[in-house]
Amino acid sequence: MEQEILNKVVEAVKSLYGVDIESSILSLSKTRKEYAGDLTLVVFPLLKISHQKPEDTAEAIGAYLKENCSVVADFNVIKGFLNLVLNQTCWVDTLMAIDADANFGFKPVTDASPLYMVEYSSPNTNKPLHLGHLRNNLLGFSLSKILEANGYKVVKTNIVNDRGIHICKSMLAWLKHGNGATPDSTGIKGDHLVGDYYVAFDKDYKAQIKELMAKGMSEDDAKAEAPIIKEAQEMLRKWEAGDSEVRALWQKMNNWVYAGFDATYKRMGVGFDKIYYESDTYLVGKKKVEEGLEKGIFYRRPDGSVWADLTKDGLDEKLLLRSDGTSVYMTQDIGTATLRFSDYNIDKMIYVVGNEQNYHFQVLSLLLDKLGFSFGKDLVHFSYGMVELPEGKMKSREGTVVDSDDLMDEMVTTATQISKELGKLDGLTEEEIAATCEMIGMGALKYFLLKVDPRKNMVFNPKESIDFNGNTGSFIQYTHARIKSVLRKAAESGVSAGALQKDLQLSDKEAGLVQTLAAFPSVVAQAGAEYSPSQIANYTYDLVKQYNQFYHDFQILKEENAALRDFRLMLSANVAKVIKNAMSLLGISVPEKM
Repeated sequence: MEQEILNKVVEAVKSLYGVDIESSILSLSKTRKEYAGDLTLVVFPLLKISHQKPEDTAEAIGAYLKENCSVVADFNVIKGFLNLVLNQTCWVDTLMAIDADANFGFKPVTDASPLYMVEYSSPNTNKPLHLGHLRNNLLGFSLSKILEANGYKVVKTNIVNDRGIHICKSMLAWLKHGNGATPDSTGIKGDHLVGDYYVAFDKDYKAQIKELMAKGMSEDDAKAEAPIIKEAQEMLRKWEAGDSEVRALWQKMNNWVYAGFDATYKRMGVGFDKIYYESDTYLVGKKKVEEGLEKGIFYRRPDGSVWADLTKDGLDEKLLLRSDGTSVYMTQDIGTATLRFSDYNIDKMIYVVGNEQNYHFQVLSLLLDKLGFSFGKDLVHFSYGMVELPEGKMKSREGTVVDSDDLMDEMVTTATQISKELGKLDGLTEEEIAATCEMIGMGALKYFLLKVDPRKNMVFNPKESIDFNGNTGSFIQYTHARIKSVLRKAAESGVSAGALQKDLQLSDKEAGLVQTLAAFPSVVAQAGAEYSPSQIANYTYDLVKQYNQFYHDFQILKEENAALRDFRLMLSANVAKVIKNAMSLLGISVPEKM
């Protein structure tokens, strides 16, 4: 419908002013509530062609559309804004077109579709996933779904930080304090068990620092000379040298963590098509750095360390290999990028990483470009803000992080309590109650984290996230269940909407709902273009809020006019369809009953 109008505007400009234009320079938006109309055309881009005042240009185009476009019934002009009133029949036609398209809003993926790779999660194997990882995983998975809905092929990928001094800290603490403990012997989930030893290392380390400082050593010297940190550094050197005992312990403890991660990912509802490991990629990265050194792209300092001088690019100098030959994160990222573009013919690489790494990805982009990778300049850093709790920041070393598993348990428990208190679970079996409460709790968590503009820092408040009357996943899920209940009752009564009557007189709220439904494809397209899951979340909330106002004001099954009843049933069914499709892009399921 909107494209039909835009095509007619192009035709009007040609007829009125003798100039060919592209419809891409035009924009239609929903008319503001204080003005009469359904869609508004901004005519300012056409003034150089019309050589008329904005009002006169809008009047001329409006008159042409009213005469030549069957969709347009009337118009009014407010300065340079042409407000179009659409024919009632177009809303019925639009709804029937939406109803006929099971994948409404989604573009098909074809063999010719560009391939996007999205990296998210990137955990360390020395601790369980926490609240920050939750936001990362949910953003990355949602972005992948949105890109797929825009017709792109998507490879979801993860880079596991499975090597380095932080991994050795957990390993060393387990040797000192573990007494052979395993996930099976303790009943503790593998990633939690290893994380406990990471915290134990930090306690030992702090105690040794305090002891050395009491003997007169400076804090910096104490941190460097503490026996336990020297042991961890020696363990890392043995690992890099391929020491069999260190490698065996590393493999055993990492496998515990991977099993734990897999369980957490499954409950989150996220997954990956390809997982890379830094223990593999860092060697490729070192090789690429050495090649860059030979070509004069990088340079070696007297202590043996290798650096990139980016001062001419407006940045600083960047360490790529330490003096002892060990690699840094940047080296590993170069290696990972090399492997990925060898494995896949990627058209776009997107890194979902927090905004504290903005500079890192500026540097990575430059280095890849200097190394001759064509994809270097075009990589995308999907930079997002940090998530905190009302009581402040979290620290892994001190064991004060909010664990993902614990938080998900808490969300489901809270969802169960609130749902039972409100009578939302009445009539459900125990099995249905368990499944529904899992859906509500996880939906509340995901929606709360995704509805905020990803670029912003946010505070996650579990208590605010489950509310059946606010901008929450629970409110949206309940509305979907309410609509499905109406549709079940209609089916039980033998009522179903067939072909709709074209000359129905619709209320503004009914026409407005159809218009909001019709906007779904453009919202999906914009969310994909701007890498913004929050646009999907907020569109869905607006749709649901609008539907609930309609539901409150109008009869559906009890409507005596059969033609109107059928329209409202079809309208309700398609609101439910779009809710389900939209929420699926956020990784959120919606219940049939509640």
